[in-house]
Parts: sequence; C-alpha cells; structure tokens
Amino acid sequence: MFQHSFPFDPTYGYTEQDMLQIPPPEPAEDFERFWQEKYLSALTVPTRIRLRPWIGKTPREDILVEEIDFDALGLNGAPPVRLGGWLIRPRFVEPVRLEIQGHGYGGRESPELPRRNDPTIRLQICKRGFHRSIQPDLPVNNSNLHVVAGIESRETYVHLGNAADIWAGVKVLCELFPDLSHRLDYSGGSFGGGIGALACPWDRRIRKVFLDVPSFGNHPIRLQCPCTGAGEAVRKLYLSGKKVLPVLQYFDSAVSARFMGQPTLVGCARFDPAVPPPGQFSVYNAIPGTKKIVVRDAGHFEYPNQARDQVLLAREARAWLDESLNP
Repeated sequence: MFQHSFPFDPTYGYTEQDMLQIPPPEPAEDFERFWQEKYLSALTVPTRIRLRPWIGKTPREDILVEEIDFDALGLNGAPPVRLGGWLIRPRFVEPVRLEIQGHGYGGRESPELPRRNDPTIRLQICKRGFHRSIQPDLPVNNSNLHVVAGIESRETYVHLGNAADIWAGVKVLCELFPDLSHRLDYSGGSFGGGIGALACPWDRRIRKVFLDVPSFGNHPIRLQCPCTGAGEAVRKLYLSGKKVLPVLQYFDSAVSARFMGQPTLVGCARFDPAVPPPGQFSVYNAIPGTKKIVVRDAGHFEYPNQARDQVLLAREARAWLDESLNP
C-alpha cells in the first residue's frame, strides 16, 4: 500500500474485507463479572476534586483552562491514586455536553485546545503513569515499560487502573456538572481507544463513544504481529515464554467491546505499524449495537492524504458526539 522501511508488512496480509470478518475472541467465563466488580469498587472511591488555574498561558479568550486533580481506584487493595489533568470549558457559549478525552501512549504533556466556541466541557486526564499522573510505583512516561507493568496478575495489571481512571473521570464530571451528566461522552485514540473499549461498556453514565485506531484488540492475533508500538513489548514478553495470555484475556479491547451498550464510532486504519489493523477492526466487529466505522488508509504513519483524512475523521466524530445532530 505504501513504501516503507519496516521489517514487516503493516497490513499483515489482510484486506479491509478480510478484517471486517474477523470475530473477536470469546470472553473468559468470569470476564463480565470481573469487570463489573471492579467498576463497582471504583464507584466507592471519593474523588477529592481540586481545581486551580492552569499555570500555562491559555492562548485563547474563548476558553477557561484549569488544572484538576482527583482520586481514582488503587489496585489490589492499595490506597487510591492521585490523578491530574485539565478541565476545559467554554466562556462565551452555553455548554451542552461533557466529554472525557483519552490520550495516546505518548501521554499528555499539556491540554489539547478545542475548536473555537465549542459548547463542550472537556476533561483531559493524564492516565496513571504519565505526566500529571506520575505514580511512585509505575514507569514514568515510558509506554514500553508501562504496558507490561503489573502484568503478572489481572488484579495488578496497569490497564485495569487505566480503565478505572476513566470511571473516576466520569464521576468527577457528574459531580461538577450534574445538569449535563446525561450528555457525557468518551473519546480516545490508540492507547486511549483501547482503554476506552475496556472501560466504557461497564459505565452506562457514558452516553456515546468514539474510539480511534483502538489498541489491545484481539490479543491472539496481536501477539503474532510485530509492530513498532507498545504492543511489541508485550509480544516480546510473550515470545520469551512469559505466561501473559491468562491475564491478557481480561484486557482484550475486542472482547470487552462485545459488551458495549453505547452507540460507538470506530476509526480504523488499513495500514498501521504501531497498532496492527486486524486488532482495530476486531474491536469494531465486536460491538453488538449501534455503531459506525470510518476507515482510512493508515494510522501512526505519514502519508499523502493524511491531513484530509484527519479533517474528515474529526468531522465525523463531531457529528457523532454532537447532541444537536444525534439526539
């Protein structure tokens, strides 16, 4: 599809039609119960919200940007962890919806500013282990180490904590803006897409979902696919003989997507050296209810029509999440 220097084919030999036929793996017998129990545990954690003016300089007069800190579920009986991020709200237009925005495996060093006069209040979390949510027991801003942190047990795997970060963010927005809590959405790409697929099915406070090139889909296939992303660290651990599949079966975004009850838009790429496309399409295929797919030529790769595709995808995402267009 594209000229490249990777020592593998980032299409992995699949056509788009092939990938639209890939079924998700079957869930473990107690998969649903495991996640429901963790979600209910997360709800019991007091948020202890703190807001303060952003120490950076906001380059726009139409938004208010604040630093926010709050508590989220600790793993395996540990005390709550303290998370940080940014709360962005419009100054000149009445907000009509709430949105939690995930981030990729590069973390989030600063807030991502919305388009002008966007009527959305956004919570941009730094997931535990990254930037404003650095933890003493986790690698700092290092995706290759982060992705295997605690992988020895489903009770300690960091991706359970990252899903709980989303649940905590939902609780924060509901507490701060109860009048808009019925219009609360989630969006995230890559790492944020995969974690979103793990977290959203269990939290029905989330109204609609947008997942772009979601990671962690269909581990039985992913573990056979070399890549440039954090998934390669997991694959190498697997190839070394480490028994990771018993844990990974509980953190497969395509398996979790089987339980997705919210209308979900999924962005998928035919060619992606960082997040193997068959895993992305497996997430979309697994969603049982209302869904839509937007397919583009490549992800995590520069190509001639990239800017055009990004504009089109952003337009689709706005239409999907905008209350006025999708009551």
